[in-house]
Amino acid sequence: MQFLAAALKVRSEMAASETGSPAWPGARSGSGSGVSVLVAVAIVVADMVGVGVFTSLGFQVKDIPSGFSILLLWTVGGIVALCGVFSYGELGAMFPRSSGEYNFLGRAYHPAFGFVAGWVSATVGFAAPVALAAMAFGEYGRSVLPDAPPVVLAVGVVWLVSLVQLAGIRHSSTFQLIATILKVALIIAFLACGFIIGTAQPVSFAPSASDFTHIVSAPFAISLVFVMYSFSGWNAATYIIGEVRSPERNVPRAMLIGTLIVLVLYVALNAVFLHTAPIDKLAGQLDVARISGSHIFGEIGGRIVGAMICFGLISSISAMMWIGPRVMMTMGEDIPVLRAFARRSPGGAPAYAILFQLTVASLMLFTRSFEAVLEFIQFSLLFCSFFTVLGVIKLRITHPDLPRPYRAWGYPVTPVVFLLVTGFMMYYLLTEQPLRSFLGLLIMFSGLLIYAVFRKRENQVPAAAAGHE
Repeated sequence: MQFLAAALKVRSEMAASETGSPAWPGARSGSGSGVSVLVAVAIVVADMVGVGVFTSLGFQVKDIPSGFSILLLWTVGGIVALCGVFSYGELGAMFPRSSGEYNFLGRAYHPAFGFVAGWVSATVGFAAPVALAAMAFGEYGRSVLPDAPPVVLAVGVVWLVSLVQLAGIRHSSTFQLIATILKVALIIAFLACGFIIGTAQPVSFAPSASDFTHIVSAPFAISLVFVMYSFSGWNAATYIIGEVRSPERNVPRAMLIGTLIVLVLYVALNAVFLHTAPIDKLAGQLDVARISGSHIFGEIGGRIVGAMICFGLISSISAMMWIGPRVMMTMGEDIPVLRAFARRSPGGAPAYAILFQLTVASLMLFTRSFEAVLEFIQFSLLFCSFFTVLGVIKLRITHPDLPRPYRAWGYPVTPVVFLLVTGFMMYYLLTEQPLRSFLGLLIMFSGLLIYAVFRKRENQVPAAAAGHE
């Protein structure tokens, strides 16, 4: 398969500029300092598997009471995510530098567009999901420690994970790999128990004539929007390209393998939920995993599921506390006023960038502001992903001679599929949540204004120095 084929070595930045690469200040190729493809896969899996898959089904079966249609829904979501993986893989191999959309949009369009994406990610784009996952850890942690305040557990896990990240890349890699393997092992154990000892419900996963009606219905399309949120994180490896060994080969590979693993887990989990619990008991419920667990394990099922989700959330928080600060770090390499965030510890960790994200996430936890922030940054994140994938098409047209160690599999069909689904998601948010979407646009606009201020200051400094001479 092309996605797993051996990649050519990426040319240096100077060679790329000679072929007409879009300008980008301070650009440099990834250092490939030692993160293995296995750890990169772990980051992708950990970032994707949060609480979404354990809570979404209850709202889906209300309007889609079909086992086959539900599993198809999650399969389609995984396929769309793979379409995004192929496009991000091409850009990651072309421009092997950490920071995700900040790097890609700046290369494909203009540094200002990249800064806007980086501004969203570096300030709240990762801090808010970290706070959400930490608060979920606190809530589910009560099943293990009933008397522990959720906020204390939430803050404690964020600080603990941050200390591991500050210890350096080697310790972070070990911790991330172990935590993710434990997460996947617990999910597989839950799946095995569900299929082996769970009482089978009268639900069929074979297609029937009524399934076509469900598949072409509005509820199916709307449910796909929320399924795609559960799949978000498939691009996690692009935020640490500069730390991955042979990034032009291993980053696309990590995203593909990680997304395929999560696709299988998601379909299997929803199959177990439907297999072990009656649909009428799941419909409209948020804690479908606990309901399924109680049917599998009896009265202690809720505590078992709570503990499983808790352990899984540790790896998710760890992944986001790893990849989020790399955006601010890379911005610090390009923008003098942010230079402090580019500094690395002896272990290779961007200490100030990690402390910045830790501070923002902690403030959000104490104020519960992360819930509101998450609502109005959704449109911004979709907007950036949409134009990143569109950038693959743009660069194919405007810079066809640029070195492409990996070329998006299925081009142009796969990027178009991703753009159509992401475009529908943005349309849905604009029509259903216009105020929240508008606030998301305001955040991006504020980033554009800040970029203009930074650029003005950079231009004034050389001019003042020349006048002094």
